[in-house]
Parts: sequence; structure tokens; C-alpha cells
Amino acid sequence: MPPVHPPDTPWVFPEPHLWDPEDDLVAVGADLEPGTLLRAYSRGLFPMPIGPPQDPMGWFSPVRRGVLPLDGLKVSRSLRRSAREFEIRVDTAFDEVIAACGDRRRPDGWITREVRAAYTELHELGWAHSVEAWRDGRLAGGLYGVAIGGLFAGESMFHRERDASKVALMGLVSLLSDEHAHDRVLDVQWQTPHLETLGVQERSRSTYLADLPVALHLPLPAAFEGVPAADDPGEGVDQAR
Repeated sequence: MPPVHPPDTPWVFPEPHLWDPEDDLVAVGADLEPGTLLRAYSRGLFPMPIGPPQDPMGWFSPVRRGVLPLDGLKVSRSLRRSAREFEIRVDTAFDEVIAACGDRRRPDGWITREVRAAYTELHELGWAHSVEAWRDGRLAGGLYGVAIGGLFAGESMFHRERDASKVALMGLVSLLSDEHAHDRVLDVQWQTPHLETLGVQERSRSTYLADLPVALHLPLPAAFEGVPAADDPGEGVDQAR
């Protein structure tokens, strides 16, 4: 089923020419209603808390954006062997995935109760999705993010078993690698040393914003429409219906 469009947001984000060219933080305030989140992502922004829960939300557009080219994922031989032990599923355990990503015992945890509730609502409307790595009937790792047309904005990932989050990323790349793969955008926010080893590259803010409109007008990947798709890492992809 296609995503359900929520009411539009009353909030207006500043235009890119007003953003500080040296600061990733470009706005403060607004709310986490579905319409606000979708407007933000479609303009190259994403939210992240910048203080205690009572403080206003921060909205970021990194000066150097982390993007994973779909033909650039680096998969070692050992990881490819490990991937055969997992099954990739889509949207069968979104609540469990976002809860694990938001575990406050994790270092640098930023997913608050409010953030978790907001993305759960986006998921219920068909905009936020989880890609999960399962082994022996147990959720071993996964990731979640927001899909708008050809944009997949990755938010967070976790693992309970070695390589499970990497295998979920492999599964996501496979799901996005269709006839529109060249113009799809897999956004990971920032390039970290770990993500760099997997092939994540940096793009300038201006390049990212220029690529975004093309991606937004592409069709959703079949897996996020509830259509079964072939999958590299496992025997197949299961979707919730």
C-alpha cells in the first residue's frame, strides 16, 4: 500500500541560502509531527536533540553529507560468508528495531521517547521502514529510516550478533538497487570511520541538495510498497502486510 499523506505542517524551515555554510545545525524548534518530518527530509534536513528533552529540537543539514552510493558498498569475503547465515526481512519488527537503536545504554544515544514515538507514527503511515537481519528466528540486528520516493534517509542501526547490522545494510542496498538505482540516494547523515570502511562517501551540502529533487520524484522501491523482492544476503525478503 502507498504511504498515507499526513496533514501538512504549519512550520516553515529557512531556505538553504540562509544557512550558515560552516554549521551543520541550520534550524531550531518546530515539532516532530509527520508532516513536519516529511517536509524536513524533502528539504535535506533531519532532526536530532541538541539538549535535554525539554529543549527545542535541532534540525541538521551537514556541510559534508554522508551518502552510500549503491554501487559502492564494500563487502569483505568474510562478511559475504556471514551474510549467508541471516535472513533479511522488511518491516516485520519495526518497534523492536527502533527500541534497540534507542537503547539508552548505547554510547552517544540520542533517540528519545519523543523521537521514537514520532518515527513509529511515520512507520504506521508507511514512511518509515525497518530492514532486519534474522537468524534462527531471532532478530540479530537491523536499521530503520525514512523512505520518500528514491530517498532513503537512514537513521540508526544496531546489532546483537556480529555482522548483523552490516548484513541489514547489505539487504537495504539490495532492495534499493533496481532500475532507478543510479538516481536513488542512500543518506546516512555523516560519514564516520566505521561507515567509511563500508563505502560511505562525503558529498557537499550543495551537491546533496541538488541531487535530492530527482530522488524524491522516483517511485518507492518495491519492498517498501509491500511487494516481494529478490535479495542477495538471504533466501528472500519477508514483508509485513
